[in-house]
Amino acid sequence: MFHKALQNKWLRLGAAILGTFINAFAITFFIVPMSLYSPGVTGVCQLIRTLLSRVVALPEGIDVSGILYLVFCVPILALAWRSLGRGFAIRTLICTISSSLFLTLLRAPADPILQERLASCLVGGIIGGFGIGLTLTCGSSSGGLDVLGLYLSKKVSRFTVGRFSICFNAVLYSLCAILFDLPTALYSIIYNVTSALSIDRAHLQSIRAQLLIFTHNQDPALMREIMSRLDRGVTYWEGVGAYTETPLRVLCVCVSKYEEDELRSIVREFDPNAFFIVQEGVRIDGNFLRKLGE
Repeated sequence: MFHKALQNKWLRLGAAILGTFINAFAITFFIVPMSLYSPGVTGVCQLIRTLLSRVVALPEGIDVSGILYLVFCVPILALAWRSLGRGFAIRTLICTISSSLFLTLLRAPADPILQERLASCLVGGIIGGFGIGLTLTCGSSSGGLDVLGLYLSKKVSRFTVGRFSICFNAVLYSLCAILFDLPTALYSIIYNVTSALSIDRAHLQSIRAQLLIFTHNQDPALMREIMSRLDRGVTYWEGVGAYTETPLRVLCVCVSKYEEDELRSIVREFDPNAFFIVQEGVRIDGNFLRKLGE
């Protein structure tokens, strides 16, 4: 149902913008009041805002970290346009502007919603991670490390987005520990880890699934339809049902969780009685297309 709804490009864009709002809400209402720092480019902008506030009077009613975020993301968006596709870059531009506006205009409460730092880290991380995951699932991004990491991973051998993110955030939180105090850095790390786990759960494209499809339909059009509509490879072998002793065909397809409903729909069009075995969370190496930019 969710996958079919997101086939509409306007609904997909609207959901992506909603995801940026959810993340900005989590940062503004749970992280900022606790004087904690987000990972990535957002955290750098928050750090600069804090340092600026110590030397100059910043305008009231707006958070300049949102403006700084847009400034930092401009060269990153240029990389996205050149290396990750025009459609992905346009959606990312819209979501980056939206995220910047939300971060700028949303005002943090004078008193924290939750008094405990740990509770704010966990709740903010879960809500914010869900928002980021929703944006990614819609084939977009709010800019930042994920776009830069994807670009570098295409240019540098054996380079991964995860390694880049870990190294970048390690430097960021080390600065927080030096400039402020160790608890601020530690609680920010807890928020970062919670957010990352929430992103993985919300971002359906990051969940890999292997499906074994047992069907009596021998028409090769079924496999062609899967490969055409999902752009995924299909491996098959011939089998025999032990109870009925009738021939059948077993198809093996690896997809993201995001594509699973569409695969089921395709198979049902050819064989309403097809039988599925689904294994989620499988590890896939080699030539498996990652469709972040869809």
